[in-house]
Amino acid sequence: MPVIFQEEINNSTRLGIWKIGEDAAFFKEKVPLHREVTHPHKMLQHLAGRFLLQYLFPGFPYHLIQVAETRKPFLPDDAYHFSISHCGDYAAAIVSRDHRVGIDIEIPVEKVVAIRHKFISPAEMDQLNPLSVAEHTQIWSAKEAVYKWYGLGKVDFREHIRFTGYNDARSQFNCHFMLTDSRLKVQLQQLSGLCLSYVVSE
Repeated sequence: MPVIFQEEINNSTRLGIWKIGEDAAFFKEKVPLHREVTHPHKMLQHLAGRFLLQYLFPGFPYHLIQVAETRKPFLPDDAYHFSISHCGDYAAAIVSRDHRVGIDIEIPVEKVVAIRHKFISPAEMDQLNPLSVAEHTQIWSAKEAVYKWYGLGKVDFREHIRFTGYNDARSQFNCHFMLTDSRLKVQLQQLSGLCLSYVVSE
């Protein structure tokens, strides 16, 4: 089974990561293609992410998905809140009946260190002290998850998403999202060479 990670976060929220080993035909039998995707691998990522939604919540209404101007997919009646991420041969999704959510997965790459000044503030550098490529990537991933949780675009990662430190286990960032004055907890994991980050509104 290509699900490499699955978690029931609470009674109404589930998360999964799928390692894509199938061809497009496998997914197209089960998932409608909502937009024209010409690149074969991007199409696979797109289909696998949507496939995960119904894998996590059987009966998830694929056919009702719409895409906002910010490119965020959503259901008009908010019957479910959901977020999808793709990276390499992986797709991830988080779905909740009751809570706004955001998810991101990233494969650590060296270039993230070179652009860290674009998404990490000097105060965050002092507090978080990222040393490795994976630690820098985890910060980027966590800010992407917050961005997807917000869903309205026009977010400056350095100015609007402020991490104030880890928890004791270093499995969570405490976050102040400036645009809504929200206090968030961004959950962090590293598995199978991936940085996973997700947010669930309390």
